[in-house]
Amino acid sequence: MALRPIDNALPTITQERPKKQPKIAVSTQKQQQPRTSSNDENQVPLEPTIDYISSDNLKPMSDPEAQIQSLIEDLDSKIWVKVCESLNDVRRFALFNSSLLLPILDKILLVVVKSMKNPRSALCKTSIMAASDIFNAFGDKLFDPSTSVAFDSLLLQLLLKASQDKKFVCEEAEKALGSMVGSMTPLPLLQKLRVSVSHTNLRIRAKAAVSLSKCVSKMGIDEKEEFGMGKLIEVAADLVNDRLPEAREAARSIATSVYEAIIKDVEDVEQKMEVWQSFCHSKLTPINALSILKIVKP
Repeated sequence: MALRPIDNALPTITQERPKKQPKIAVSTQKQQQPRTSSNDENQVPLEPTIDYISSDNLKPMSDPEAQIQSLIEDLDSKIWVKVCESLNDVRRFALFNSSLLLPILDKILLVVVKSMKNPRSALCKTSIMAASDIFNAFGDKLFDPSTSVAFDSLLLQLLLKASQDKKFVCEEAEKALGSMVGSMTPLPLLQKLRVSVSHTNLRIRAKAAVSLSKCVSKMGIDEKEEFGMGKLIEVAADLVNDRLPEAREAARSIATSVYEAIIKDVEDVEQKMEVWQSFCHSKLTPINALSILKIVKP
């Protein structure tokens, strides 16, 4: 049966889409005027800049007797910029009023070591500069029992910083190690450095070897004999095949110093060789003796 169309069916209504309203351009450009509200949480504070003051440009404290009273507290500040300023004050005391700094020197050394460990390069470098001025001001006083342990920690940190990749920190640490060697008696310093020459970290070992060789070059024959010629040549033999060229060069320098002391009273060239060979073979294993004889010859 055929279906008839339904006349009263609802007509199909086609709705028109609403016309799009024109977009209103909203300027997103930042205003040129600087924000003055101190409550703006999104405002990034400017990083303070630190001036590295050379020792020659440091000025004396205005009232050292009063300022020494708050020095330790200032060094313990949570604000790193304040610590930098206080480390520069330490340098001023060391250069111009060292007698006021001496009673608290052990505490000062510990603060310097702590600052060297800080990840902020500015604080680290300032502490290294403080170490240099402390070495120049106090020298052998750092061997005293009251400061000896803190000095050991300071020495290790300097060797570590001298081994780092940050060039300006590394260079400053090497300068501090140079100040240390130049201001302290070689023999007791040699005893300290000998421990680090055997360090498992090859970079620390190399830096220690360089400082040790400089100590040996400053020593007279009597001091070398007091330490022990055999011990010195053993140190050189341990370093002569080291992986780093700095350590190997230090070994050559140490061995040369020992050689010159051993043959000082021998004039004949052949006899010098005999004396030197006899000494090396008596103090070293055959392999180590051969290594030393290869690098130092009459």
